[in-house]
Amino acid sequence: MKMKLIASMLILSLAVGCGGNTETKQSPQTAEKQAQPQAGAGGTADPSSKTPDQTPEQSAPAKPADQAAGQVTAPEKPAEQPASPAPQQAEAPQVLYTMNKIYSIVPKEGSDAPKKVVLLTFDDGPKEKELLTSILDTLDKHKAKAIFFVNGYRVKANPDLLTLIHERGQVIGNHSWDHIDLKKQTNEKIDQQIADVQKAVKEITGTAPKFFRPPHGSSNEHVKNKAKEEGMLFMNWSNGSRDWEKGYDKPEKVIASVMEQLGPGSNILMHELPWTAEALDSLLTQLKEKGYGFVDPNTIDTTVK
Repeated sequence: MKMKLIASMLILSLAVGCGGNTETKQSPQTAEKQAQPQAGAGGTADPSSKTPDQTPEQSAPAKPADQAAGQVTAPEKPAEQPASPAPQQAEAPQVLYTMNKIYSIVPKEGSDAPKKVVLLTFDDGPKEKELLTSILDTLDKHKAKAIFFVNGYRVKANPDLLTLIHERGQVIGNHSWDHIDLKKQTNEKIDQQIADVQKAVKEITGTAPKFFRPPHGSSNEHVKNKAKEEGMLFMNWSNGSRDWEKGYDKPEKVIASVMEQLGPGSNILMHELPWTAEALDSLLTQLKEKGYGFVDPNTIDTTVK
């Protein structure tokens, strides 16, 4: 009896010990379901929930390999823009006219340019801004171009006025440095009088004159050769306004003088004088009424043969 009781107690003790150490195994499907986050009321997984062993570093997006290694990635260079095309230079005006032996302007051989034209020229400047501006405004009003034959000593005194002539689209000519009779000068003096104006004008405007007119219309072969050497067309006039003469210091006198000598190709000599500036609008109007046009000096052949 005692032996049976001991045996029963042993069996009971064994059964209790085995039950306390026993683990319940789960199938893979059951484990997977338990690891998944619980759905909210709408059936969507709660993004804020995560497994307990998930650290902030593990949940952050992965970095590129070079950043992970501590390297700095240079910003991408913007795509290179195509280079802007170089600005095109304006084409030189077509050469349509030439100058004959009496200094009148005529259509070049083979050109169909009109014959009934005049060339406007102004000597002895630049002098005064108000006077010059009046002349330039009148030329613009009539869409006319002219040659302004300048003296070097006036250019030196009024470089801003030379710039004004150039910027207003008019043409600058060489009238020697001083207003002297070149025929009475030495060859060395002649060379200096002409070359110094070329240099001064080019320094201010970037372009040396292409036309030369001697003061008083007085010259010799050396003067003509020097003008040719400097690349200029030697030019006097064929129609003098006489605005420099006593008794012609009135607008109506200036106009009358020009109209009396008028003909196709007239190369009209005027000066930067108050009465000439006052006469200019009426003069150009009358010339147009008679069917005359105004030659653009840039269309004159300056090639010296």
